Amino acid sequence: MGRRKRKNCIDVDGILLLDKPQGLTSNGALQEVKHVFRACKAGHTGSLDPIATGLLPLCFGEGTKVSQFLLDSDKTYICEFRLGQETDTYDADGQIVAEHEVNVSRRDVENALKHFVGRIEQLPPMYSAVKMNGQALYKLAREGVEVERQARTVTVYDIRVLDWPADESCRLEINCSKGTYVRALVHDLGQMLGCGAHMTALRRTRVGELSLDNAVTIDEIRDIDELARAALLAPIDDALMGLPEVTLTSLATHYLLQGQPISMTHGHAPGWVRLYEPDRQFLGMGEVLDDGRVAPRRLMISQQKA
Repeated sequence: MGRRKRKNCIDVDGILLLDKPQGLTSNGALQEVKHVFRACKAGHTGSLDPIATGLLPLCFGEGTKVSQFLLDSDKTYICEFRLGQETDTYDADGQIVAEHEVNVSRRDVENALKHFVGRIEQLPPMYSAVKMNGQALYKLAREGVEVERQARTVTVYDIRVLDWPADESCRLEINCSKGTYVRALVHDLGQMLGCGAHMTALRRTRVGELSLDNAVTIDEIRDIDELARAALLAPIDDALMGLPEVTLTSLATHYLLQGQPISMTHGHAPGWVRLYEPDRQFLGMGEVLDDGRVAPRRLMISQQKA
């Protein structure tokens, strides 16, 4: 992590695993943490709804070069929902629009959930950040306008029922691809069961290879000094552990840092790879080309040579 003072901010490089609190937008959480770190450059890796809590990786400085990889990563959520009530937002932040008698069992729910595993089509909720003709759907929804939306294909790898209390509530663990609307899944489940449902809580526990187990809260960040905060930042390549790696020779490193694809033995198929110098210093990301050469793509500035 480099720290070079410039004006009123500091160049900070790394990834912070934040446990986002309920009621705060992802951008709001980012701005608060960025202010505490006095960081010059930072970004988050995909929005969590204000009602949601849990893992929100924040990328600082050079770490922003890997944000798209985290955005595209698979996710894991713990979701709580209530049967018998539908809301206009599909979650507890909305207005109740229908109530139904509930007469379903845990087995009914588990059987219904099987229809949502695999590649499925989802219709984005009207109360979402998806844009239609340049305007966010939730803004149209607040004006009472409903427009036709295009279904999206997402993948749900697994859904497990964790709890089945007697108060018409349920708790699930969901492993899914990027872009999955958990509250839309809950709404559709309620329709399939014939009693309606809406999400009451959502907690993200995993983004790619990153886990909530190592996350910190905003209050914890505020309560420590600058040196301790710096120690919280994970190395940038921690976010890329799902990609294969290539360790270069000194000569290959020299040519690659000049922007040249290099030929070497690595055994990887075409696609993204992590690049390391012989001493295991992380260089950045490269791409294995169709002919087997490794080309530089997103290198860390601190490793690039003039």
